[in-house]
Amino acid sequence: MAAVLVFLLLSAFFSVASAQLKSSDIILGSSLSPATNSSWLSPSGIFAFGFYPLGEGFAVGIWFARIPEKTVVWRANRDDPPVPRNATLLLTSDGRLTLQKTQGQIKTIAEASQSASSASMLDSGNFVLYSSNRSVIWQSFDSPTDTLLPGQRFPADKQLFSSNSKVDPSTGRFRLKMQNDGNLVQYPIQTPDTGAYAYWASGTFGQGNNVSLNFNSDGRLYLLNTTGFNIKNVTVGGFPTTRTTVYRMTVDFDGIFRLYSNRLDRNSSWSIVWNSTSNPCDPKGNCGPNAFCILMDQRAACNCLPGFDYVDKEQQSLGCKRISSAENCGDQNKHIKFDMVPLDRTTWENDPYLTLSSITNQEDCRVACLEDCNCEAAVFGDQGCSKQKLPLRYGRRNLDESAIVFVKVGTEGTTSITNGTSAVALKENKNETRKVILIISVVFFTCAIVVLVLSAVLIHRHRVWAYKKISTQGTTPLGVPEEIALRSFTYSELEKVTWSFKEKIGRGSFGTVFKGSLPSGQCQRIVAVKRLEKVVDGEQEFQTEMKAIGRTHHRNLVRLLGYCNDGPNRLLVYEYMSNGSLADFLFIRSEGRPSWDQRVGIAVNIARGILYLHEECETQIIHCDIKPQNILMDEYQCPKIADFGLAKLLKPDQSGTFTSIRGTRGYVAPEWHRKLPITVKADVYSFGIVLLEIVCCRRSVDNDNSGEEAILVDWAYDCFKGGELHKLMRNEEEVVDKRKFERMIRVGLWCIQDEPSLRPSMKKVVLMLEGTVDIPIPPCPSSFLSAAI
Repeated sequence: MAAVLVFLLLSAFFSVASAQLKSSDIILGSSLSPATNSSWLSPSGIFAFGFYPLGEGFAVGIWFARIPEKTVVWRANRDDPPVPRNATLLLTSDGRLTLQKTQGQIKTIAEASQSASSASMLDSGNFVLYSSNRSVIWQSFDSPTDTLLPGQRFPADKQLFSSNSKVDPSTGRFRLKMQNDGNLVQYPIQTPDTGAYAYWASGTFGQGNNVSLNFNSDGRLYLLNTTGFNIKNVTVGGFPTTRTTVYRMTVDFDGIFRLYSNRLDRNSSWSIVWNSTSNPCDPKGNCGPNAFCILMDQRAACNCLPGFDYVDKEQQSLGCKRISSAENCGDQNKHIKFDMVPLDRTTWENDPYLTLSSITNQEDCRVACLEDCNCEAAVFGDQGCSKQKLPLRYGRRNLDESAIVFVKVGTEGTTSITNGTSAVALKENKNETRKVILIISVVFFTCAIVVLVLSAVLIHRHRVWAYKKISTQGTTPLGVPEEIALRSFTYSELEKVTWSFKEKIGRGSFGTVFKGSLPSGQCQRIVAVKRLEKVVDGEQEFQTEMKAIGRTHHRNLVRLLGYCNDGPNRLLVYEYMSNGSLADFLFIRSEGRPSWDQRVGIAVNIARGILYLHEECETQIIHCDIKPQNILMDEYQCPKIADFGLAKLLKPDQSGTFTSIRGTRGYVAPEWHRKLPITVKADVYSFGIVLLEIVCCRRSVDNDNSGEEAILVDWAYDCFKGGELHKLMRNEEEVVDKRKFERMIRVGLWCIQDEPSLRPSMKKVVLMLEGTVDIPIPPCPSSFLSAAI
């Protein structure tokens, strides 16, 4: 044992000695000049530090010296203009690294804590300054610009900033920040560190106060907490690690951060081995104010809002300005007319000065903005009508977006005098024109008075009628307009709606569900009334949860129409789902199981619904009981998630399906049993089980199957690991996209990892299901040593 220890110590000693020998010391008094000796090389010549050409001058930086394509990985004083040919870089005799641009104009390159005794350009790509005892007092790795290299640590509160363009290395429009909360996030520059401005995140929020991003020589980027535990792999790594293979991670000028590789022995160009997104329009801020990003030939392009044109057509990313000189409808001197021009399928920064949640149709939203001189654009969507001022920012084309944007556009209401009209002709007709104008004015004024009187009478009558109608609906138990906010029912009202709770249509985790009929205008609307059992007694908490649920609007969520909080009676009124539950759809229905394409669509839509609950609704909701029985099918066989937001209302001692654990056996995440904090990752686990059930069209536990096939989770992983996914396709005659089948199995296996931090976020799940991001090979779900995606 002692011999082994001595051997290890000697090996470590010689390794350190070898590493020191590989560094070439730069002594005090050494200097560089663009015209003569322009750089200092690392020992193997991979990297160089010094002057490189930039524009019509030179810049100081570090680059790959053995790659023909000039690839700069660090630049000193990146926002300064290039320096002339007669500039000098000097490690002064008093231990300072300075840049002398012209005679007498000196700028410091490295702000070291003390005077340096020497410097080195290392083979790692790190330029360092040493003290007299060989300790590092400054290094370029501590002040990254837009690039990280293997071995470089990116600690909490540090940022990388993209370059401005391919040819301009100054600070650009995007940043990557290692936040103090453990989350690695991408934002546009000059924005708060809040989720509203993020466009990519590692999904490790709350994982620690001192998390760092680390970079292995095999291309693996991963996050370590203060104890050295790997909380997530940003990239899976495992890429080639030959002596001639080099890697770099760069936040490119387009806002996407990418992992590149290159073979030094092949004179090849850089290859992308991983990127944060494959959609060039994902980064917020690709296009400037009043412009939105669209894809053209898989490249990002900027389009202007209606009524706007580019500030600079040569630099479309700068944004757009109004074509008309009209600023607002209060401009009375220019006879400006206005119209609202619609623009759909785009998303923008949500920064309204007023939101009208009572407006429920596009036309009312359009008119509301048109009549408001402060309103320059309006967004109509699930949350109502949002009035906004210009500029609109962070616009992107989004084909899945249902909201519509109305932009106020000014049009000239009068025309100029034609060029053929002479001054003499105008003078001769001056008096006659005045008479005509006077007559027209008198007639117009008279008509206007008549119209105003008639309008006043009609408006008065309409308002009185509308007031009476609303008042009647407010007092009549059953006259509830469909689009008004949550209706509060009495218990006796719901007894009447359900014919004294006569027709029972189901029983769930929270209580019994009855069919009912609710008057809606001239028709009857079928509803589902859920009578809650054993929920918390606090009236305030119940009201708070109802308001939170009532504000959720998504095509894949069952809509809550109203509730009853009448003494001990707690009931919820939902829209009625005519096709039963997903469990019926998959396992019971007599028409046969749904087709492959139907199942794919169902899985993606469920994932989008959960994503909305986790990240997109006003109040984050953890469902806690995702299962096929809680996913209902509407008349168009579109899945909708039910019972969301109710877990908080359960009493801790509720019996039956629930105990102190909020969930259903077979779908409950392992952290429930370990008494660990419950996060949105618990829903991700449950979704993973449901996804495997959808893909394989069988229950997660099926005692009718033989031993190894009884537990779907174990069987799915065994089939995946053994390359026998065809065994999971129960109907071999069905036409199935095998690549998509494997992709969905991979997603399911990542979702059911025992360790919560290894599971992807629902946003990542949606992207993986849609095929927009690569999915690495999942480890065994029960392995705690597995790397995270």
